[in-house]
Amino acid sequence: MNALNLHHLRLFRAVALDGTLTGAARRLSLSQSALSTQIRQLEDSLGQDLFERRGRGLVLTEAGRIALDHADAIFRTADELSATLREAGRARRALRVGALATLSRNFQMQFLRPLVGRADIEVVLRSGSQDELLRELKALSLDVVLTNLAPTRDAASPWLVHRLADQPVSLIGTPRRAGAAGRALPDLLREEPLVLPSAGTSLRASFDALLTRLGVVPSIAAEADDMAMLRLLAREDAGLAVIPPIVVRDELASGLLVEAATLQGISELFLAVTLGRRFPNPLLAEVLKG
Repeated sequence: MNALNLHHLRLFRAVALDGTLTGAARRLSLSQSALSTQIRQLEDSLGQDLFERRGRGLVLTEAGRIALDHADAIFRTADELSATLREAGRARRALRVGALATLSRNFQMQFLRPLVGRADIEVVLRSGSQDELLRELKALSLDVVLTNLAPTRDAASPWLVHRLADQPVSLIGTPRRAGAAGRALPDLLREEPLVLPSAGTSLRASFDALLTRLGVVPSIAAEADDMAMLRLLAREDAGLAVIPPIVVRDELASGLLVEAATLQGISELFLAVTLGRRFPNPLLAEVLKG
């Protein structure tokens, strides 16, 4: 077999992603005949047909699907190499961190604390939805994504999921709302309005299961999927919030908020998601080891 022509492989990848010679040729600023010729040269080099025509489109053969998987890996590695060598020449190293928009800011700072304030390091923070952040991670625009939602994984998933912390969850409110110590948990849940994580979150599912076990029908004052909003609602005395104490660490330390009860058996999982890379950002090891 002849040596693989990476230019031909890049053109093949463009056609495979577009599904037509016409569209790929237009984006590549090539004539359709020139592109077709170079794809045939790649097929001759590999000794396999990579496409079969169906109607006006092109569909990958089995060999074509295998070739596309390898092409993706080859060009992803090339992108990693470029990114790594660009960073190596800079005086300040950068760690690009994506965080779920609803994630606790206190937890984010705890994760980044080993790097914050160092003169040789720049921390770039980006918030967004899980899907947005994972797309940026896969595109190498981010080094790590912080989340409390485990990404869907299968045999083809590229994600590496690191369990950072399993934080306890409590009922937290103002001293007036929490009242005197010693009230039983079922009484607190029946008597006080509650500020809850939104339905559909794993934390809410665990709390709803607790209510069912205790036979309690709560009075819900508010729901939010944002930890920062749960914190603010607790501070405004909207009700007792179901929230990890780390989220309101400063308020607990000052006495503005107090823990009314610990919710045994309920915890919030914090995760870091990275991509399996040949050239991982060396700063990741410093924050993940903690």
